Amino acid sequence: MTSKLLQKPIKLALIQLATGLDKPTNLSHARSKILEASHAGASLIVLPECFNSPYGTAHFPTYAETLLPSPPSHTQSPTYHALSSLAAETHTYLIGGSIPEFSPHTKKYYNTCLTFGPTGALLATHRKLHLFDIDIPGKITFRESAVLSPGNKVSVVDLPGLGKVGVAICYDIRFPELAMVAARKGCFLLVYPGAFNLTTGRLHWELLARARAVDNQCYVALCSPARDMQAEYHAWGHSLVVDPNAEVRVEAGTGEDVVYAELSGERIEEVRRGIPLSGQRRFDVYPDVSEGKVRFEEEGEGEEK
Repeated sequence: MTSKLLQKPIKLALIQLATGLDKPTNLSHARSKILEASHAGASLIVLPECFNSPYGTAHFPTYAETLLPSPPSHTQSPTYHALSSLAAETHTYLIGGSIPEFSPHTKKYYNTCLTFGPTGALLATHRKLHLFDIDIPGKITFRESAVLSPGNKVSVVDLPGLGKVGVAICYDIRFPELAMVAARKGCFLLVYPGAFNLTTGRLHWELLARARAVDNQCYVALCSPARDMQAEYHAWGHSLVVDPNAEVRVEAGTGEDVVYAELSGERIEEVRRGIPLSGQRRFDVYPDVSEGKVRFEEEGEGEEK
């Protein structure tokens, strides 16, 4: 029986990549890991947040690339063309973590994820909606908004032949409304490239992944950079895939790794038959957030997918 959400079983790969200060080296290293994942049979491959640069407000302007109007030139965005070529070379769907973006139109910087299809075509762009501004006394203070601006849309991406995935970035996972909208629009998987730190990762990384999965009864994947204690920012690592029953199917350690999970539409259907939440919600008592005023397109930049 063919699932309504995931049309055929797929192998998902999460690349927990180690990155450094040199962008060409980062891109070359990402290429080798993408090829490794493809050779292992993955048809959907995910990179981590800020995979082509160090993560940090001091680095965003230095490493930022121009993506619009699309397609950009090789000079404007070497990362765009590297990802597009790799998706075509491997015949895979490639969710390109995130990169710092500069928009000449808005004169602003963004944290942006590019998704490419097996022909190398750009399928979608997601700019991080919720910026990482926190202050935990004695632990960590960080303000992405000191440099970055937020995106303005929900990203539901159609992967022809497979189904739909919801794409968001890191701190976006803390906002359940975003996941609810994507899941109720038919996504079989919610993907979050993310660079949680040693404080928030220990507290909430796995918890949030499992929460989004159990709320929406779909797969959830979190893809982190590898942890580098010599870097300015210490990523949590522990990239993981959670199934629709909120069970952790695979989890990386802290170092560089590629982890794999088999995703099945039948598993989604099985979980939803056992606990049939979709038919039990009381939208006569409370609103359905997916049917409200939801924006699926960026305003003011018509070239963006």
